[in-house]
Parts: sequence; C-alpha cells; structure tokens
Amino acid sequence: MFNNKSIEHTHSQSQSCRSNKSNTLLLLSGGRQLFGDSCRSAVAMRKDGAPPLAAATTTTKPPVVKIFHCFETKPFLATLLAFALVMVVWNLQPYYENLLAATSRCSAPPSTESIMAIKSAATIRGVAAPLAEKKLVSSPPADPPSTESVMAIKSAATTGGVVAEKKVVSSPPPADPNKRTFQAYGRAAALFVQMGAYRGGPTTFAVVGLASKPIHVFGRPWYKCEWIPNNANSSSIRAKAYKMLPDWGYGRVYTVVVVNCTFPVNPNADNSGGKLMLNAYYGESPRKFEKFTALEEAPGSYDDSKYKPPYKYEYLYCGSSLYGNLSADRMREWMAYHAWFFGGSSHFVFHDAGGVSTEVRAVLEPWIRAGRVTLQDIRGQAEYDGYYYNQFLVVNDCLHRYRHAANWTFFFDVDEYIYLPTGGNTLQSVLREFSNNTQFTIEQNAMSSVLCLNNSTNQEDYSRQWGMEKLVFRDSRTRIRRDRKYAIQARNAYATGVHMSENVVGGTLHRTETKIRYYHYHNTITVHEELCRNLRPVSAKKGTTWLDKIPYVYDDNMRKLAPTIKQFERNTIGLHSFPTPAA
Repeated sequence: MFNNKSIEHTHSQSQSCRSNKSNTLLLLSGGRQLFGDSCRSAVAMRKDGAPPLAAATTTTKPPVVKIFHCFETKPFLATLLAFALVMVVWNLQPYYENLLAATSRCSAPPSTESIMAIKSAATIRGVAAPLAEKKLVSSPPADPPSTESVMAIKSAATTGGVVAEKKVVSSPPPADPNKRTFQAYGRAAALFVQMGAYRGGPTTFAVVGLASKPIHVFGRPWYKCEWIPNNANSSSIRAKAYKMLPDWGYGRVYTVVVVNCTFPVNPNADNSGGKLMLNAYYGESPRKFEKFTALEEAPGSYDDSKYKPPYKYEYLYCGSSLYGNLSADRMREWMAYHAWFFGGSSHFVFHDAGGVSTEVRAVLEPWIRAGRVTLQDIRGQAEYDGYYYNQFLVVNDCLHRYRHAANWTFFFDVDEYIYLPTGGNTLQSVLREFSNNTQFTIEQNAMSSVLCLNNSTNQEDYSRQWGMEKLVFRDSRTRIRRDRKYAIQARNAYATGVHMSENVVGGTLHRTETKIRYYHYHNTITVHEELCRNLRPVSAKKGTTWLDKIPYVYDDNMRKLAPTIKQFERNTIGLHSFPTPAA
C-alpha cells in the first residue's frame, strides 16, 4: 500500500498539472493543449513508477528532487518541443489570411460571397496582442436570391481583457417565383429627331424635328430652352419653350414637332456667339430628359438686317418631298412655267426624298446653275416613319429656314400650276390686295389625266406636246369641297401644314377664286408614257364629257400659255440643256 504522504504528494502534482493545463488552454485559445497533454502523461508515468510503501517510509527525498521527478528528462523534452511548436503556430497567425486566400484561389469561385470579418484584441498582463482579421467565403444557396440581405452582428465581450467584434453578411431567401420582371431591348422611336434649328428674329428661335407619336398622344412631354453665350462674362438665359404639332394627327410612328424658343431679350446682343441648348423631357417629370445643342452662332455672325425688309426675294417656293419614279418631262414643264410665272425675283426649294433621278436632276441642273433652284437631299428621312415621306416635317423646315428670305412663300406640289384667271391682273397686284392677311388659300381646278382632244384635221403630234398643252378637260362638279393650297408671309408664322397654317399671327383669306387658282394634273407626275389615253372629238369643246361618272368641260387656259413658256425657256436656259419631251 502507498504511504499517505506519497499519495497526497502525487495528488497535488496531478492537481498542479491540471491547473497548468487549464491555464495553458486559456492562454493558447483551444489549439495549444499539447503542453497540458504532456504534463498529464508525466503524471501517469509517475503513478506507474511509484515506490513501495516501505521504501517510501525509509527514504525521504528533498522537495527539489520531488519536483524533478515530475519533470523527468524525456517527458520534459517532449513538453519543450510541444511548447516550441505552439509558439511557431502562434507567430504564424498573421499569415493565416494570405494562406486562406491562396487556398480559395485554387478552388472554383462561388457565385455569391458571404464575408465574416473577425477582429480581436487581447491584452495579457498589460501587453496588447496584435489584431487579427479573417475573411471566410461560403457557398451560396442552390437558388441565388434576387436581392441581398445583410445581417450585421457586432458583439463586444471582455473576458480577461479580450475584446471581439464580428460582422456577418448572410444571403437572403430565394426570390418570389411569381414576381415577374420586364427586360427591354432597343428603342422603337426616338425622343426627338432634329432636322433643323433656325433663328427667326432677334429674340426667337425654332427647332424643327420629329418625335415619338405615342409619347405626345398619351403623355405630356415638354421642352426648355437655354442660351449659353461664348462670352465668359455673360450668364446663360433660359426660356420656356412652346411646342406645336402641325401634322394634324397624320403622323405615324413619328409626329412633327416645332419648338419655339422666345427669349425676353436678344441672347446674342453683343454678337460674341453662343449655343442654343434644348432640354427634351420624356413626360411631366423634370427629372428625365435629354439635353442637346440645337444651334450654334459663331462670333460676329448675327446680322440684324436679315430680319427686316427688303428681303432677298419677292416669292419663294417650298416644295414637298419628291419621291417615286418622277417624270423628267413633267418636271421640265412645271419648272419652266413657274420660273416664268413668279418672275426673276423668285427662288425654288426642292426636297429629294428619292424621286430625283439622273434624268430629273438633268432637268433641274440649268436652273440650279442660274441660281433659281436649291435641291436638298432628304433621303435620310426614310429612317423615320412619318406621314407621306415626312412632308409636314419638310414644309416646316423650309418655312423656318427661309422665314425672312421672301415676302411671300408658296406651298403646292409639282403637279399643280398656279394661274391668274382674270385678264389684266398681275401677281404683284393680286398679292398687294391680299397683303393685309398673313396667308391666303388657293382653290383647285382638277384636270383629267387621260382625256385629250382628237383634232384630226391638224393631225397633231401629241407625243411632242407638253402635258399642259394636251390635257384640256376640267372637272366641272359644283358644290363639292375642293382641295386648297396656300401662300403665307412666313415671318408671321410659327408652324405650317400642307394645305394651310394654323399657327400664324394675322388673318387668313379663303375667298380668292376670282383672283387666283391652281390647275391640278393629278396622277401625271409619274407617267412616262403618252398621257393622251382617251381621245375626244372636237365637238367635246362645247359639251360635257363624262368619264367615270365625273363631268368634264373643255378648258384651254393653260394650253394657250404653252408657246409663251417654251419661248421663255429658250431665252433663259436654252434648248441644249435637255431634249424635246417625248410624251
């Protein structure tokens, strides 16, 4: 049996080792219990090697020897080695983050990241331990959430001088499968497509373009103008814009928009130049808009005399879009007639939307060289689906481009011929009578496009005659509404249409039939064959000719003018420019 003192000594050593183990675990934070394990093995060895009770009673060892027996050589060396390994692991702790990052790069990256940052500061015996920060990457759930949910947990605990702080980011629950999303690709129509911007006077400007029709039909878009001067010492000026939709609802994907910008004073009074900026808003909200430069004026370019009479021309013609397979012969006749009708102080503006072929260009070229015609290429308008090759856009652009170029601007088509029915009247005298009005309309004389007179006695060669010579039967119906075209003093108009303007300052005159009319040769401008497809006897001059339930009467007013027009053409541009018409 053991001696009581020996047993008590062994028990006290065991308690000491357990106390050392507890302290070691507390110090090394769970992963450094090797020292405690070695001490426990030393106690076990001491118990196995305990002397008999008799020997213990006869030999008493000093306390130093007793302590040395607890730290026998081999266990002691094992304990030192374990302690050294623990210290190495402890000193490598700042490098854990780099080692973990290198490991995560070798593995497949997750679709989402959940980050947990742990910062700890420990104070042992008054010495501050270095801070440690860890980032752990975890895999997302099988169904990734549509939104992110963040849970931050901060905890501060003080245990033996240790303070810890944690932030945890967690994944949200899966998205609701019944919540639908809508993804848009591309755009069906632009907010604004600018064709031109023009100064209309000292304080007013006009921006002409197209806009998405649904936005203007179902929404309330608006515009705002701003002038930014080149002079750094001058401040910008803003003005509320006024929009007009002059196409009478005929627009298709796009509708025509004319934006008027009127400032309280001349924004370029010092003639230093500047920019007209336009804000185009998507709706009533002022937050969503597009801002762009509509017009720029170079320094010294403003000339106040341009906006006052006398103007460069007496009469200006603004033509609609020329499209289709136009007949060069019909264009030749029309151009020669109206160059004679309006006189030398006139100018013609045509817009080629694809209808000016090489032959038509050859007809117009002599007049272009003579300075009587301007031909503008507008084929790019085909990208924007508007009414009738965007003719409302074209006439409004022409109105503002040449607003102060002439006293009167005429709007009609290339198969229509202006005519003064009363003998002795001149165009100048008629327009002087109408001058108190901003615009006047002109009534139509509709002509047959197939009926001709068969004058067999003279055996006329119709193939060599102009269309205005041989198409001599006029629609004689009464009490029906006839089409009308018009002329306008453009300086008093803010927007216009194909048949008249509804945005003018001043009066409109309609009862003009006895003073001025126009002959309309409908469906002839694209005919390249012989026009006379229905010949009538000479007796038809005195009666009524019926065709397709429409009555026609003989009218040779234009025919009588043909020799005069041909002579005018020869004197003005000569016959060498193009051959004699074949139809």
